[in-house]
Amino acid sequence: MTKIRVLVVEDSLTVRARLVEVISSDPGFEVVGEAGDGKTAIELCERLRPDVITLDMMLPVMTGLAATEFIMAHFPTPILVVSASFNRGEMFKTYDALAAGAVDVLEKPSGNEEPGVWERQFLSSLRVVARVKVITHVRARLGGWSHRPRPSESPRAPGAAPKLLLIGVSTGGPSALVEILRALPKDFPAPILIVLHLSAPFARAFGDWLEAQVGREVRYAKNGERLAQLRGVIRLAPAEQHLLVENERLVLSSAPERHSCRPSVDVLFESVARGPAQETVACLLTGMGKDGATGLLALRQAGAVTIAQDETTSVVYGMPREAALLGAAMHVWALPEIGSKLVALFQAGGAEGE
Repeated sequence: MTKIRVLVVEDSLTVRARLVEVISSDPGFEVVGEAGDGKTAIELCERLRPDVITLDMMLPVMTGLAATEFIMAHFPTPILVVSASFNRGEMFKTYDALAAGAVDVLEKPSGNEEPGVWERQFLSSLRVVARVKVITHVRARLGGWSHRPRPSESPRAPGAAPKLLLIGVSTGGPSALVEILRALPKDFPAPILIVLHLSAPFARAFGDWLEAQVGREVRYAKNGERLAQLRGVIRLAPAEQHLLVENERLVLSSAPERHSCRPSVDVLFESVARGPAQETVACLLTGMGKDGATGLLALRQAGAVTIAQDETTSVVYGMPREAALLGAAMHVWALPEIGSKLVALFQAGGAEGE
């Protein structure tokens, strides 16, 4: 059996030794290198070409974020960020790293976990992340975000303009959200409801980070908010709560997980399919698993405009692939196209064709 080759990057000798110990305890893994700073991590990554990297954010010489940007621009490698969630600055750097191409994030062990629980989660996350076929992120080469849409004909058709935008996304979500939301004008006419899969410890400050990136109001949804009062603003599903739309209001629910997810994209999409579907545009973006696919199908069948991200620009072509296989997506578009086409849809009404 071919072992998964891991590069461990952590400046604390104690924590690094613990990570190496846990990885080495599983015969399916092999630690091929260790680094205590970002610069050494880049050098070892280029020389050893590991299958996956565990990476802390707060590193000397070169930060984990800078190392992530360089690695993803020059020799893309799956990265699992292993970081603390109690420090707001460190959390923002974690979001930046996810936007720059890191695949997932796991909180460092606190010491209060039940024996073996964190270790099993760590090894499971490593296996999943190592399987992701990461794509090149040019952010470090360009010195900033690239959000110029590809030249293509935007869909335009007569009819009433949509009144609600839904977005479901998981792995690869931060960068995808920034690219799409930055393309929307300040006077975008509809509420934007988003379900992002992000572990609870890291979710609490994500709204503030996203607001800073896209320059428009971003808040976690509150029970009872009226859609009519949310024109042009963004509401995120809170961690560990489903977000629904019922009777033109936002509803939060602690109902059981769907596809091991709470919040679940399917829960939001299906709730809108029972309500204002014909006034809705829904996007299912990059992510592992199949959450959102059946909900997108329900929306299409109820008259919504439905969009799935294409394989080439998805960090993980899981959720949008499931939607495409079900015939849930009216359109399959590359990420750089989606923002500009959403603008056209909300200006002109419905859409036909690909």
